[in-house]
Amino acid sequence: MSSNEFPEEVVTTEDKLLYIQSLVAEQRESEVCDLFTGLTENELSHILESFPPVQRENLWVCVPDEMRGEVLAELNEDARLALLHGIDADQINEMTKDLDAQDTAEILGSLAHELEADVIDGMDESRREEVRNVLAYEESAVGRYMHTDTISIRENVKLEVVQRFLRMKNVINKGTLELMVIDEYNRLLGTLHVVDLIRHDPELVVSEVMDEPDTVLDTMDAIEAAKQIRSKHHHFAPVVNECGNLMGQLTADDVFELTLEESGQTVMNMAGLDEEEDLFAPIKKSVNGRTIWLGINLATAFLAAAVIGQFEAVIAQVVALAVLMPVVASMGGIAGSQTLTLTIRGLAMGKIGGSNRVVLFNKEFWIGIINGLIWAVIVAIIAQLWFDDIMISTVIGLAILINMIAAAISGVVVPLILKRFGQDPALSGAVILTTVTDVVGFLSFLGLATLLILN
Repeated sequence: MSSNEFPEEVVTTEDKLLYIQSLVAEQRESEVCDLFTGLTENELSHILESFPPVQRENLWVCVPDEMRGEVLAELNEDARLALLHGIDADQINEMTKDLDAQDTAEILGSLAHELEADVIDGMDESRREEVRNVLAYEESAVGRYMHTDTISIRENVKLEVVQRFLRMKNVINKGTLELMVIDEYNRLLGTLHVVDLIRHDPELVVSEVMDEPDTVLDTMDAIEAAKQIRSKHHHFAPVVNECGNLMGQLTADDVFELTLEESGQTVMNMAGLDEEEDLFAPIKKSVNGRTIWLGINLATAFLAAAVIGQFEAVIAQVVALAVLMPVVASMGGIAGSQTLTLTIRGLAMGKIGGSNRVVLFNKEFWIGIINGLIWAVIVAIIAQLWFDDIMISTVIGLAILINMIAAAISGVVVPLILKRFGQDPALSGAVILTTVTDVVGFLSFLGLATLLILN
């Protein structure tokens, strides 16, 4: 085993992390540095994000100089900012000089405006212009992710001329699959696959074998563009502006990255967290980020408590009601979260829209009724065996049915309404759903108890 290789038994990502943790604990820094030379930028960023900030700064010295820019581009914003603290514009320029404009813009977007301006001023003119063009786009736009280093050819030349041009200029690499066909005004006319360039008669003209371009706009939301590319089973897409001019391309790697980003956003947003939050972010920042949602949840909990307070008399007279109340709210909450998760996933994948919203609503409504009836009977039987009171059994059975129907309806309607008003359903849907199931559950249970038991 060479010095920059892990032991044979260290195979998985978790194994590598644990092994490096053991080396750090034993202060074997030179061995850590040797291992880092054999890792990719993705592996290095993963390892750095898996250590607390103090240890992360110590490990940063082991990252090879030529990889530091790539690693910075892969890190989450909090970790990136911490590692860039105290570094001047010249040092940042040195680390990012070999990066493409997109990765450079990703790093610069994390800096203070003054430092960002200093870094850009230190670039040569062509690179400065390229980076500024990327930074001009919104952070979520395709323009922030596209690659501008496309290979462009004209439609009226022979394939043999294109082959000779590519050999002479040596601009094609192993990752190049498509050539962009443009006119004299840089408007995209079509695309030519490298395979077609080879398998067709060299005397044919490009326009005879090129494909119709299936493009995405540079200002389009990048995640939506990735969905569009995936849905058509394409491995790439040319990027154009609103005038049809070629701006760049999204590759298969870009689509994969955007897909991972989308899934990460959804998971974090469902917990009310920022998708860029560092696992080891400062306590104060993490507290500030989560407090607002805990406060909203507390407000909704008091709303449910206020509903319960209206039935203080009936609870005081029938102690069994206090015992059974959590069952009603819990069953509704679980049923609602199942529907909510399904709906949010459908919205995230672009599968819900137009008339199918009614179909989905009807389906979940009937699922709510059927599941409600099944579990109403089961819970009523358990309550009867427990308390031997037919009225209590009837009340909880009806309350379960009502709340599970309400949960199914809310699980579809709440995310659709939030989406309609431009809000992220994954971020606030669960809070609203919990409020609905708690309020409806307590109101139906205690209201029916008041009507059927006390009157």
